[in-house]
Amino acid sequence: MEFIKSDEIKELSNPGVVSRQLLNPENSSSQRVTITEVHLIPGASQPRHTHDASEQIWYATKGKGKLLLADDKEMDFKAGDVARFADKDVHGLLNDSNGEFIYVSVTAPPINFGYAYKDKK
Repeated sequence: MEFIKSDEIKELSNPGVVSRQLLNPENSSSQRVTITEVHLIPGASQPRHTHDASEQIWYATKGKGKLLLADDKEMDFKAGDVARFADKDVHGLLNDSNGEFIYVSVTAPPINFGYAYKDKK
């Protein structure tokens, strides 16, 4: 069994975005998943990107925003919605609302997302 105390959870950040690394290769021996809780302030975004060898499931827990998809498509994404991205699917997020947007991401197999963030705490 592994147990990760809340004060041991690292946060990665870019302007307007904080990603809490709940379960990742740095704090867990899991070889199956990475779990993150991502917070975006109004107007913040995560640019479109892909993962070559991992799928992701996003569960929106607070607020509303727009999924940024391939071919410049967008889709509404709000609390309670779930989105699954297969390997190489283009995905990103824009918080175009007036409130905070939060989602939980499950990535399999795991990825250490430190490469994608400027600040690490």
